[in-house]
Amino acid sequence: MATLKVPVHVPSPSDDAEQLRKAFEGWGTNEQLIIDILAHRNAAQRNSIRKVYGEAYGEDLLKCLEKELTSDFERAVLLFTLDPAERDAHLANEATKKFTSSNWILMEIACSRSSHELLNVKKAYHARYKKSLEEDVAHHTTGEYCKLLVPLVSAFRYEGEEVNMTLAKSEAKILHDKISDKHYTDDEMIRIVSTRSKAQLNATLNHYNTSFGNAINKDLKADPSDEFLKLLRAVIKCLTTPEQYFEKVLRQAINKLGSDEWALTRVVTTRAEVDMVRIKEAYQRRNSIPLEQAIAKDTSGDYEKFLLALIGAGDA
Repeated sequence: MATLKVPVHVPSPSDDAEQLRKAFEGWGTNEQLIIDILAHRNAAQRNSIRKVYGEAYGEDLLKCLEKELTSDFERAVLLFTLDPAERDAHLANEATKKFTSSNWILMEIACSRSSHELLNVKKAYHARYKKSLEEDVAHHTTGEYCKLLVPLVSAFRYEGEEVNMTLAKSEAKILHDKISDKHYTDDEMIRIVSTRSKAQLNATLNHYNTSFGNAINKDLKADPSDEFLKLLRAVIKCLTTPEQYFEKVLRQAINKLGSDEWALTRVVTTRAEVDMVRIKEAYQRRNSIPLEQAIAKDTSGDYEKFLLALIGAGDA
């Protein structure tokens, strides 16, 4: 006899909005209820909750969360509650500000998002800051960093799998020649890295490896202390094996003396719905310890609970 499946009740956005309102009321904030709701809703559901909350209570949910929560837990919840494009626009804007400036975050957003996602980030940036991401990056970066980052954030790469092997071979040689001559900011080098599709770049780098006997990032380690070369290696990694790039960011954030909560929060909130399963696998392989365990050891309280709920969510 077939067993009847009891339908799982998925709370509506208005149910969730009402529960969140309750979490804010009374003597103390009910942090667990906030985690139970927001850490377990996808981007579309979170957007609906924000809309319904605003209509029902005449207040912005984000402002309420800001008022009720504190420190790293507050930042993690606020970032995750944002729509992905809005979140990236916010992070990119922070990265162009004097005290939170970061070429790495700008590179990360430009290289690990799909072309359409990056386009949506740029639209969200226009709407929120009344200027373009490109002009802010151009204004706030200088020299070789500006030369690399502006084309990266301006890119709209082809997303298909088609690859031109002849081109891959010739461009592998161009890259090798430029690197051999230490012309790391050569126009041709920047053009290839900032415009080619990820599939085409992978083919080019495979050719590079087989033709010249070294992975490109090994050849880009000529001067290990050169900050620009570090960024250039990260660009290659982020475009070709993002899970390895993010594993390294997490490892460094967790192993750092005092730990880097901003980096930890950024990676978990931006990748939870994208490739967290692959990042967790890469972390386990590289560190022989599950990412959950490393985070639990390094964080505490509601912040820990929220991050663990997000990385448990896996691939969306």
